[in-house]
Amino acid sequence: MRVIVFVKATADSEAGAMPSPEMLEAMGHFNEELIKAGIMQSGDGLRPSSYGKRVAFSGTQRSVIDGPFAETKELVAGFWVWNVKDMDEAIAWVKRCPNPMPTDSEIEIRPIMELDAFDEVMTPDAQAVHDRNRDHFAR
Repeated sequence: MRVIVFVKATADSEAGAMPSPEMLEAMGHFNEELIKAGIMQSGDGLRPSSYGKRVAFSGTQRSVIDGPFAETKELVAGFWVWNVKDMDEAIAWVKRCPNPMPTDSEIEIRPIMELDAFDEVMTPDAQAVHDRNRDHFAR
């Protein structure tokens, strides 16, 4: 089961505060454990939302919204993609994670919706396109 693990933003991360050297080292060691266990597939920190953009969709119209975005508690400061046997294993790993922020923080775990979840609506043409895309990333 693949999950995406979101490090939720805080006022500090949105202000662009850098982690301490100790935090960088602790997180590096945690990532090393994840890699050795075959769990971590990718992961990175994100710049504050002031660097970001959102594109709003309304029918055929598109509009661009410049960051920063107001609701810090709804923002993401970083992420991992993990391959775990189940949600319990993901929770166990998150509980081992160093607190990613200098203050109270949250980490959210969400299952990734794999392609087979769309079987009932997948057409042969759509399957062929998705197979080509998957093959591209496998190379």
